Amino acid sequence: MISKRVRHAGLSLLAIMALAACGKQAKPVAEAGPPDLSKVTLVLGDQVNFTRTKAEAAGVLEGTPYKIQWASFQGAAPLFEAVRSGDVDTAPAADTPVLAAAAGGAPIKLIAAAVSPTAATGVAILVPPGSPIKTVADLKGRTVIVSSARGSVAQYVLFGALREAGLTEHDLTIGFMLPGDASVAFSSGKIEAWATFGTYQAAAELHGARVLRDGVGIYSGTGLIAASDKALADPGKRAALADVLQRLARANDWVIQHPTEYARVFAKLTGLPDDVVALVLKREHPQLVPVDAHIVEQLQKIADTFYEAKLFPVRVDAAKLADTDIFKLP
Repeated sequence: MISKRVRHAGLSLLAIMALAACGKQAKPVAEAGPPDLSKVTLVLGDQVNFTRTKAEAAGVLEGTPYKIQWASFQGAAPLFEAVRSGDVDTAPAADTPVLAAAAGGAPIKLIAAAVSPTAATGVAILVPPGSPIKTVADLKGRTVIVSSARGSVAQYVLFGALREAGLTEHDLTIGFMLPGDASVAFSSGKIEAWATFGTYQAAAELHGARVLRDGVGIYSGTGLIAASDKALADPGKRAALADVLQRLARANDWVIQHPTEYARVFAKLTGLPDDVVALVLKREHPQLVPVDAHIVEQLQKIADTFYEAKLFPVRVDAAKLADTDIFKLP
């Protein structure tokens, strides 16, 4: 039987321990403050200076508390290589190359989407002036060059067009070239048919190229902004990305409201002729929106189509790619 003295000592010891624990809990814990954005540098990836042009034309990046560097590429393939190597933090691209990059193991998340009602006309299969190729079915036995790499939006449009015509990719020869190199080869008559997009498509059309099939009814017209997992895991860069997305959303709205001013800045920054700029901008005026359930559903259909066609090495789960917390509309 435990004596009263021992029992009392035990209770006293427990009381002392409890008070000590309470004291530890009551002691305020120093919380980490907000990141110092003045020490943050965002490296924003771009394609043909498209994103930069909008931002600078609209003046939305003035007074950012963080630093910004731009890195522009010919197409999505080299852009995502830069994401992999850690040289850039973000990558704006059409939905298919983003999914292709994810299928290839690129460490990325989707942080925003760009939706345009006319964007699908800005991807097409082209043939030279006077080409005997009149329909997609005429591509059987021919060679088609795709820009810029496997999994590009141009390849997705070609794939969809072939299915419409009762063909598969095995009915023709498909090659891949960066759009700048392909543009030179196409204009010199070395390419029978070319699946391309954007400024390269517009310039070729204005030089007489004929659209065999554009992306309407095949391509969703949705663009995406992806960010590297490394950048998103850095508190300072994550905070800066959240801020810059709001600014880029305002830039897109400004572009829609001020087409003439935007065209002037676009021509100056890119060095493209006015007629090319006019055609590109006629097709390209998206609004930046969060990656919601509807967009994820669209992306999953594309990912599954490529996977079933054995164009992706693994099945991409679009829902797991989406970071829905970093960008929300006001």
